[in-house]
Amino acid sequence: MSITSSLTDFSVPEIFQFLERGHKTGLLTLGGLPDDQTTPNDIHYIWVCQGRIVAAANQLDHQGLVGLIAQNQGISKRVITKLVRLCPTDKPLGLSLKHQYVLSTEQLKQLFQIQVLQRVCTLLQLKDGQFKFIPNAPIPTREMTGLTIPTTEATLIALRMLQNWDALRYKLPDPNAGLIPVIAGQPPYRLHSLEWHVWKYAQGTISLKAIANELYLPIEKVQQIAFTLTTIGLVEEVPLLTDILPTQIVDSLPPQSAEDSPKQTVSSSFLHNFLGFLRSKGDHRSQVRWGYG
Repeated sequence: MSITSSLTDFSVPEIFQFLERGHKTGLLTLGGLPDDQTTPNDIHYIWVCQGRIVAAANQLDHQGLVGLIAQNQGISKRVITKLVRLCPTDKPLGLSLKHQYVLSTEQLKQLFQIQVLQRVCTLLQLKDGQFKFIPNAPIPTREMTGLTIPTTEATLIALRMLQNWDALRYKLPDPNAGLIPVIAGQPPYRLHSLEWHVWKYAQGTISLKAIANELYLPIEKVQQIAFTLTTIGLVEEVPLLTDILPTQIVDSLPPQSAEDSPKQTVSSSFLHNFLGFLRSKGDHRSQVRWGYG
């Protein structure tokens, strides 16, 4: 059963987390709304297997990877097409071409970055549109390099690659907010140096603005790192207590003499009733404790 919804209801990182945590296999399609005059290049197809991205394209003719090889590896499409005919159809095309010594390991990594990671970078900037996930859809081996990556890790790398944050600026955390970790122990991802420093400050006691001052970084950079750590599920944004409580100083009350202060008396009946209440609470706790013993 396919799943269809709007990107205003679920962001791309949230969709990716759903696919990874559920170990989903199938085809994810992302693009414009149905009434948009969407061009083929604006439709993105992401194939996942057990929560890992294995291929991506903007068309369903199984010619996307062939086109990337011809465009980026200096091999004519005519030659690549001939070589593809010699490759088995049940194996990833990239690995088959590597076994034929047409592509090297480094070239496969470069193709995978262009095919998948740069596309994810584009998807993270989508403001609206819709997505559709078809579980267990067949994965075209002709679009596979043979490399894979967990969806959340792809999000992390894509955010690091992002040069223009204009589309995400409204999603950045408040400079006066703090961060708290949402996982126990060390992060499951290899963080860069600055990401690690911001992570260490995620104790809910210091604002992003103060972190920026401590690390001698622009506040925008710390906001971007905080957004990245939040997006991949390591921290969450929290308001700081100093931002909630009023800062106005209240004048102290004038001192009162013992004669001016009102005398308060407690009646003996009140004390008797209160002690009886405490005894009854104590007896009840004892009964509960023994009942579960």
